[in-house]
Amino acid sequence: MRISDKPVAARLKELGVELRPGVSLKEKTSLAIGGTTDELLLRRYETIPQVMRLLASEQIPYRFLGGGTNVLIADGELPWVVLHLPVAHPGMRIEGNAAYVDASADLGGMVTFCAKHDLGGMEGLIGVPGSVGGALRMNAGAYGTQIGSHVREVELYRASSGEIETVRGNDIRFDYRHTSFAPDDVMLRVKLELPSKPYKEILAAIRVCNEKRRSSQPLNQKSAGCIFKNPAGGSAGRMIDELKLKGHRVGDAMVSDRHANFFVNVGEATCADMLRLIDEVRERVRTAYGIELENEVIVWKN
Repeated sequence: MRISDKPVAARLKELGVELRPGVSLKEKTSLAIGGTTDELLLRRYETIPQVMRLLASEQIPYRFLGGGTNVLIADGELPWVVLHLPVAHPGMRIEGNAAYVDASADLGGMVTFCAKHDLGGMEGLIGVPGSVGGALRMNAGAYGTQIGSHVREVELYRASSGEIETVRGNDIRFDYRHTSFAPDDVMLRVKLELPSKPYKEILAAIRVCNEKRRSSQPLNQKSAGCIFKNPAGGSAGRMIDELKLKGHRVGDAMVSDRHANFFVNVGEATCADMLRLIDEVRERVRTAYGIELENEVIVWKN
């Protein structure tokens, strides 16, 4: 959707929004897949409710994009604008055992920042790509760590009320790769409570996690991380591997030969290629194991 040539563009500028016309979302996602649309950078958090009301009054549909690491976006001209928090100087500060972090901050950068202040507990998240906001929405986790365990407060724009609110961690449901946030809630900041731990111990644990990732994941290829959630008591990657589907491809979309639950873009894969590959693998698993795999990757269709 293009709104850069409409009167609403000037009103958005007054609210501190930077409008970037015709942005290719291939450049914004770790899969390097996605169409084009106008991007709105929300540079003033306090005006977000006004921005949302303006978009609603002008009947402009939108999607909110975080780090772009766990999303598969449709091709072509997209029928909605993309909202984005600026990532140049995300705020992070420590008070005792509490870390206050902007949602736009890089997740790995946050883990490192906290480690340098002798706060641990999140070592397993060091190699998980994406933003803190995305990690909150999906309750990101790895190697026995989930971010939800440490959340004490989240400041967000709540679409249902049209206001910026602060929600206590106890009032948020954190499940496996799922939370109780509404799809149109916009995460702004989080307060985390973390255990004290010597920096050297945290660093040693981080190195172990990084080595595990380097030995098992296609870190230098274009992927969105795990495509499927693990079923209860099982492993999606193990089942796909047992079906000898590593290397199976549709166009330039391919099941990684390093980790069967990572699907990679080995060239110029389209969203249609990746969706077909996902469907084919899901059907093979359903037929062989009687298990319906659920997407972990978020799909944005037209």
